[in-house]
Amino acid sequence: MKENVVFDYIVIGGGAAGCVVASRLSEDADISVCLLEAGGPDSNPLVHMPAGVAAMVPTSINNWQYQTVAQSGLNGRIGYQPRGKTLGGSSSINAMAYHRGHPGDFDRWAALGNPGWSYQEVLPFFKRAEHNENFKDPLHGQNGPLNVRFQASPNPFGETFVEAGLQAGYPACPDQNGAIMEGFGRVQVMQKDGQRCSAAKAYLTPNRARKNLHIETHAQATRILFEGKRAVGVEFVQNGEKRVLYARCELILSSGAFNSPQLLLLSGVGPTEELHKFGIPVVHELPGVGKNLVDHIDYVHSYRVKSRKLLGLSLPGIWDMVKAGFSYWRNRTGPLTSNFAEACAFVKTSAQVPQPDIELALTIAMFADHGRTLYRGHGLSVHACLLHPKSVGQLTLASADPLVAPLIDPAFLNHPDDIATLVEGYKIIRKVMQTPAFQAFKPRDVLDTQMHTDAEIEQVIRNRADTLYHPVGTCKMGTDAMAVVDARLQVHGLEGLRVADASIMPTIIGCSTTAATVMIGEKAADFIRQDRAASTSKVNHETTALDHPA
Repeated sequence: MKENVVFDYIVIGGGAAGCVVASRLSEDADISVCLLEAGGPDSNPLVHMPAGVAAMVPTSINNWQYQTVAQSGLNGRIGYQPRGKTLGGSSSINAMAYHRGHPGDFDRWAALGNPGWSYQEVLPFFKRAEHNENFKDPLHGQNGPLNVRFQASPNPFGETFVEAGLQAGYPACPDQNGAIMEGFGRVQVMQKDGQRCSAAKAYLTPNRARKNLHIETHAQATRILFEGKRAVGVEFVQNGEKRVLYARCELILSSGAFNSPQLLLLSGVGPTEELHKFGIPVVHELPGVGKNLVDHIDYVHSYRVKSRKLLGLSLPGIWDMVKAGFSYWRNRTGPLTSNFAEACAFVKTSAQVPQPDIELALTIAMFADHGRTLYRGHGLSVHACLLHPKSVGQLTLASADPLVAPLIDPAFLNHPDDIATLVEGYKIIRKVMQTPAFQAFKPRDVLDTQMHTDAEIEQVIRNRADTLYHPVGTCKMGTDAMAVVDARLQVHGLEGLRVADASIMPTIIGCSTTAATVMIGEKAADFIRQDRAASTSKVNHETTALDHPA
């Protein structure tokens, strides 16, 4: 590709939203689109084999491997923040869970002054994206590119988990993307034919032959270029060479909750004081850039269970994995199609809360510290995730060098209500594990520590909890002084620039964020097409008026 090439639209970031925007815009053959991705192509077999998540999340494979600053709420520990660095972004390395969110999550966005974002208004965009193999009803899509289904080769302990939830007094939830998002059920996954269906696989792979869609990998954006208050291009580094592209119409920033605000700051858009600190010329003062960082904090508790149906480190288990490998490569079936988190529950810690505030998730193996600590033998883990944390952090620059990672401070468990709710979440884990469904397998707690009083539980949580990989909010949508984009995702005070990714979420949704991020990409593409049509109509009208003056 030649230097200083001009496209109609440039999408910066090939993650869950960026893939959607680039694909949808390039459906119009008259529009030229360039997608820039800092990582490489999604060609690694670990991306497509669902169980490959266990190899990618703990390592540098397709992974930015960010860290937080020391977290006082985690007793001074530094948290780990894996993020996808390949086409598909984190949708190429995550656990593939397809959860949209509670209707109240989106109604809350609309109530904050964001018209068009209520549940009933975003539902058509979820459906547009989805092809659901299991549910054919008015709440699900059948013709979208993103394939959704239940696990093809389910682990039997998923059903054990659901049965235990019922025995503990909780309801069943057969469709966690249905009318009621509460109770125990199997997880719907983004898979097709036994393989991961990432945003890249769904939206880019079928359309790579489009002549108007240009995809550049290993291309890390370093600065957005402005003429006055209008974004006109992007500077990026590719294979050690600095390059520049220009956009006739718009740039769409889709680099995620960490990289999108970082790039805005590097480009002179953000709090003036911070920009001056690093000698960055101010293009536009926007105090909210990098603020409002919210993430799901997650506590994992593991249990030994003598069953080779659960994954584990043992000599028989190695032989089981060899057989699983043959099953996967021949038929795309068996344990290697597992996303590990095969069943989950959305529960309330109190009847007073309006919607579930804790997610429990069953993982069919024992692990800790994001899979970087493994246990010998076989067993399972149960997560308790705080769905609506009140702790709010921020992202700031560590350097004016765009290749230096930003400072990430989620402020985990800084709000006293957060730890109190998570303590209750652990108590629900304990209650579920004490049911007959699980006691039949004689599970043994792997932790050699006291967890009887609330104070003891709190300290274990502070010593072990960390992210569930759902950072949002750092370029939030809204009308208040700290909002970065408006309800059409246009950056306040600037022209030719939108943000479309999880960073625009004004509040965090009560589940994994991938499905909602895909929805954001769908809405962004729709906004852009509407504005383009309106602009074309205006030009045609003005031309007609000149040709036929009154």
